Amino acid sequence: MAGLRLGPLLRYVDDSSATVWVEASRPCTAEVRCSDGAGGTARTFQIEGHHYAVVPVTGLTPGTSVPYEVVLDGTRVWPLPDSPFPPSVIHVPGPGEGLRVAFGSCRWAAPPADGKDPAGPDALDALAARIAAAPEGERPDVLLLLGDQVYADETSEATRRRLAARRDPADPPGSEVADYEEYTGLYHESWRDPEVRWLLSTVPSCMIFDDHDVIDDWNTSAAWLADMRATHWWRERLLSGLMSYWVHQHLGNLSPAELAADPVYAAVRATPDGTHALRTFAARAEAEPASARWSYRRDFGRVRVLMVDTRAARVLDEDDRAMLDPAEAGWLRDQALADLGSCDHLLIGTSLPWLLPHLVHDAEAWNAALCRGGRGPRWARLGERLRRRADLEHWAAFPASFEALAELIGEAGSAPGAPATICVLSGDVHHAYVAEPAWRSRPMGSRVVQLTCSPVHNSVPLSMRLGFRFGWSAAARALGRLLARHGNCVEPSVTWRRTGGPWFGNQFMTLTLHGRSARLRLERARAQAAAGGPSRLETTAERELAR
Repeated sequence: MAGLRLGPLLRYVDDSSATVWVEASRPCTAEVRCSDGAGGTARTFQIEGHHYAVVPVTGLTPGTSVPYEVVLDGTRVWPLPDSPFPPSVIHVPGPGEGLRVAFGSCRWAAPPADGKDPAGPDALDALAARIAAAPEGERPDVLLLLGDQVYADETSEATRRRLAARRDPADPPGSEVADYEEYTGLYHESWRDPEVRWLLSTVPSCMIFDDHDVIDDWNTSAAWLADMRATHWWRERLLSGLMSYWVHQHLGNLSPAELAADPVYAAVRATPDGTHALRTFAARAEAEPASARWSYRRDFGRVRVLMVDTRAARVLDEDDRAMLDPAEAGWLRDQALADLGSCDHLLIGTSLPWLLPHLVHDAEAWNAALCRGGRGPRWARLGERLRRRADLEHWAAFPASFEALAELIGEAGSAPGAPATICVLSGDVHHAYVAEPAWRSRPMGSRVVQLTCSPVHNSVPLSMRLGFRFGWSAAARALGRLLARHGNCVEPSVTWRRTGGPWFGNQFMTLTLHGRSARLRLERARAQAAAGGPSRLETTAERELAR
């Protein structure tokens, strides 16, 4: 009999259809049955001995919340027996309901040792507890997870024990994951957490990777990539990372129609074992990054979400560095500017912040100039060492791309019928803040904000707290100007100021969008006073972005 190994994850939802992702213990037919008669079936496909299905659900009705169950080969496997949680539901927003978008990044999923969690309470656990306690109350309509859903290079004690049982941890990559099977262990560790498992079964999610989904500083520079390719273990690590991401995260980002038209998905399902077809796709994506597009667009009524790949789509040649290759940049431009009159709010999800503290921005631009050779070969070698040591790899480290994004946002925000808000949603930097740009010679019809929020669950060392607080100060801006002058850096075409934060802790932000109004709330996870009780959410900040 087939069992449910992982999931279900409710992924795509629109006004009539949805997708539900599951992993089964053996080949089978997966079925989703909704209480109102909606549903769907899919046969599992196999990758590296694991069996998965993405079940398209049709027949949904706008304005309804319908409980569903998962059936494998005729046997109900979800909800779990004796589950303490309410039924998982598929909620289809009705006309005029508005939209709640929750987002964050960086969830280290290691189980706490001896009941003590060194990273503090998990914000997703706290969100699950709140929804479960009041199923009819407020909940996000979609959860945007902006990178580092798993940590392939920072493993838990339990994962390290599993790795040591398979291979000698003294051999590279040591305590980091090495292949597809080890990646599946990370997803099981992350998504089998009971609260998070139930949360992801009842709140739709959109995902995009960042570096730790593969390795810290993934694709930071051409020299970095050359060093990695010189190792004997890197190729298998990268291919396994891309394959496991495609299975566990990417497929659920697609609509049923996009899944049906996807040639890789068709090739994987056309054979009893799709491993070779998926590995061939991943190998081509590694050799020719422009051959695969991980970015995608989702429309929620008059809210447009563009989730942007800022890792695999990079151009690393020092003379032509770009955060996005030409095809990816063209896609982003086309999607952002298309039919703006139909868009009240434009959300650009990029794991890496576009606007940083001024000192960090200037340091990254200065470093990029050094690495290009602007101060000679000795400074270039120093710049490369500094780039890797200090993680200088955000949009500011790709100056042409920073300016291109500024131009694109400026064009969208000043166009006739511009959206009420343009929000750049980011994570990565283990704290939260709000920054607002201004264009020197462009009147803007949209309110533009950089909304950065992380981590969902990770540690925030004191040095990082102090550094980012200092990074926004007047003294830091003066130091940044000195660095920029030393590197002969071009002054950015936009100015910006911090208008909220920095805030630290395990947290997420929620945008509530209704018509052309927008409201932002930041919530932080707090431990309950009673030992063993569920964590709770505390509102840290709340503000109106647009009336």
